[in-house]
Amino acid sequence: MIRAMRWRFDPLSLAWAVALFVLLVLLATVGARWGWVRSFFGDVLAVVWVYFVFKTAIGARVLPLAVAALCVGCAVELGQYLASVWHLRISNRALRIVLGSTADWWDVLAYVFGFAAVLALEGLRGAFSAFKAARPRASAP
Repeated sequence: MIRAMRWRFDPLSLAWAVALFVLLVLLATVGARWGWVRSFFGDVLAVVWVYFVFKTAIGARVLPLAVAALCVGCAVELGQYLASVWHLRISNRALRIVLGSTADWWDVLAYVFGFAAVLALEGLRGAFSAFKAARPRASAP
Protein backbone atom coordinates (compact mmCIF):
# COMPACT_ATOMS: atom_id res chain seq x y z
CA MET A 1 0.00 0.00 0.00
CA ILE A 2 1.34 3.41 -0.91
CA ARG A 3 1.72 5.77 1.98
CA ALA A 4 0.57 9.33 1.26
CA MET A 5 3.18 12.02 0.83
CA ARG A 6 3.07 14.82 3.38
CA TRP A 7 4.75 18.17 3.81
CA ARG A 8 7.44 18.36 6.45
CA PHE A 9 10.86 19.88 7.09
CA ASP A 10 13.96 17.70 7.44
CA PRO A 11 17.01 19.78 8.48
CA LEU A 12 19.47 16.92 7.84
CA SER A 13 18.27 16.58 4.25
CA LEU A 14 18.58 20.34 3.85
CA ALA A 15 22.19 20.16 5.06
CA TRP A 16 22.93 17.43 2.50
CA ALA A 17 21.20 19.42 -0.24
CA VAL A 18 23.26 22.52 0.56
CA ALA A 19 26.52 20.54 0.70
CA LEU A 20 25.75 18.86 -2.63
CA PHE A 21 24.81 22.21 -4.16
CA VAL A 22 28.17 23.65 -3.13
CA LEU A 23 29.91 20.61 -4.61
CA LEU A 24 27.93 21.00 -7.86
CA VAL A 25 28.85 24.70 -8.07
CA LEU A 26 32.51 23.81 -7.53
CA LEU A 27 32.30 21.17 -10.25
CA ALA A 28 30.72 23.66 -12.65
CA THR A 29 33.28 26.39 -11.98
CA VAL A 30 36.59 25.03 -10.72
CA GLY A 31 36.11 21.66 -12.41
CA ALA A 32 35.13 23.12 -15.78
CA ARG A 33 38.23 21.57 -17.38
CA TRP A 34 37.84 18.14 -15.80
CA GLY A 35 36.02 16.68 -18.81
CA TRP A 36 33.91 13.61 -18.13
CA VAL A 37 34.36 13.87 -14.35
CA ARG A 38 32.58 17.22 -14.35
CA SER A 39 29.87 16.23 -16.80
CA PHE A 40 29.13 12.61 -15.84
CA PHE A 41 29.75 12.85 -12.09
CA GLY A 42 27.98 16.21 -12.02
CA ASP A 43 24.88 14.62 -13.54
CA VAL A 44 25.02 11.77 -11.04
CA LEU A 45 25.25 14.27 -8.19
CA ALA A 46 22.47 16.39 -9.69
CA VAL A 47 19.95 13.57 -9.25
CA VAL A 48 21.14 12.95 -5.69
CA TRP A 49 20.84 16.70 -5.01
CA VAL A 50 17.27 16.84 -6.38
CA TYR A 51 16.39 13.85 -4.19
CA PHE A 52 17.63 15.63 -1.06
CA VAL A 53 15.83 18.83 -2.06
CA PHE A 54 12.60 16.83 -2.35
CA LYS A 55 13.33 14.98 0.89
CA THR A 56 13.81 18.30 2.70
CA ALA A 57 10.16 19.24 2.16
CA ILE A 58 8.30 16.00 1.38
CA GLY A 59 7.84 13.09 3.74
CA ALA A 60 7.57 9.97 1.57
CA ARG A 61 9.26 6.66 1.01
CA VAL A 62 12.66 6.57 -0.64
CA LEU A 63 11.58 4.99 -3.93
CA PRO A 64 8.93 7.56 -4.97
CA LEU A 65 11.26 10.46 -4.18
CA ALA A 66 14.16 8.82 -6.00
CA VAL A 67 11.96 8.14 -9.03
CA ALA A 68 10.79 11.77 -8.97
CA ALA A 69 14.42 12.96 -8.91
CA LEU A 70 15.25 10.64 -11.84
CA CYS A 71 12.22 12.00 -13.72
CA VAL A 72 13.44 15.57 -13.20
CA GLY A 73 16.78 14.65 -14.77
CA CYS A 74 15.08 12.91 -17.68
CA ALA A 75 12.73 15.87 -18.15
CA VAL A 76 15.72 18.22 -18.38
CA GLU A 77 17.29 15.91 -20.96
CA LEU A 78 14.03 15.77 -22.93
CA GLY A 79 13.89 19.56 -22.82
CA GLN A 80 17.43 19.73 -24.21
CA TYR A 81 16.49 17.36 -27.01
CA LEU A 82 13.33 19.27 -27.92
CA ALA A 83 15.22 22.57 -27.82
CA SER A 84 17.74 21.22 -30.32
CA VAL A 85 14.98 19.84 -32.59
CA TRP A 86 13.10 23.15 -32.52
CA HIS A 87 16.35 25.19 -32.75
CA LEU A 88 15.73 26.99 -29.46
CA ARG A 89 18.57 28.41 -27.37
CA ILE A 90 18.59 29.61 -23.77
CA SER A 91 19.98 33.13 -23.81
CA ASN A 92 20.99 33.25 -20.13
CA ARG A 93 24.51 31.79 -19.86
CA ALA A 94 24.17 30.67 -16.22
CA LEU A 95 20.89 28.90 -16.91
CA ARG A 96 22.42 27.28 -20.00
CA ILE A 97 25.26 25.93 -17.82
CA VAL A 98 22.87 24.63 -15.15
CA LEU A 99 20.37 23.02 -17.52
CA GLY A 100 22.82 22.11 -20.26
CA SER A 101 22.38 22.73 -23.93
CA THR A 102 22.86 19.38 -25.66
CA ALA A 103 20.97 16.15 -25.14
CA ASP A 104 23.12 13.07 -24.59
CA TRP A 105 22.27 9.48 -23.70
CA TRP A 106 25.30 9.40 -21.40
CA ASP A 107 23.52 12.02 -19.28
CA VAL A 108 20.51 9.72 -18.93
CA LEU A 109 22.87 6.93 -17.86
CA ALA A 110 24.40 9.29 -15.28
CA TYR A 111 20.90 10.09 -13.98
CA VAL A 112 20.22 6.36 -13.59
CA PHE A 113 23.51 6.01 -11.68
CA GLY A 114 22.39 8.90 -9.45
CA PHE A 115 19.08 7.11 -8.87
CA ALA A 116 20.97 3.92 -7.95
CA ALA A 117 23.28 5.93 -5.67
CA VAL A 118 20.26 7.32 -3.80
CA LEU A 119 18.85 3.84 -3.30
CA ALA A 120 22.25 2.55 -2.15
CA LEU A 121 22.81 5.46 0.26
CA GLU A 122 19.37 5.13 1.77
CA GLY A 123 19.75 1.35 1.98
CA LEU A 124 23.05 1.72 3.82
CA ARG A 125 21.54 4.33 6.11
CA GLY A 126 18.62 2.02 6.86
CA ALA A 127 20.93 -0.92 7.51
CA PHE A 128 23.10 1.19 9.80
CA SER A 129 20.02 2.41 11.72
CA ALA A 130 18.81 -1.16 12.13
CA PHE A 131 22.28 -2.22 13.32
CA LYS A 132 22.35 0.60 15.90
CA ALA A 133 18.85 -0.28 17.12
CA ALA A 134 19.69 -4.00 17.46
CA ARG A 135 22.89 -3.37 19.43
CA PRO A 136 22.60 -4.49 23.06
CA ARG A 137 22.86 -1.66 25.52
CA ALA A 138 24.61 -1.86 28.86
CA SER A 139 22.32 -1.66 31.82
CA ALA A 140 22.79 1.13 34.31
CA PRO A 141 24.12 0.06 37.72
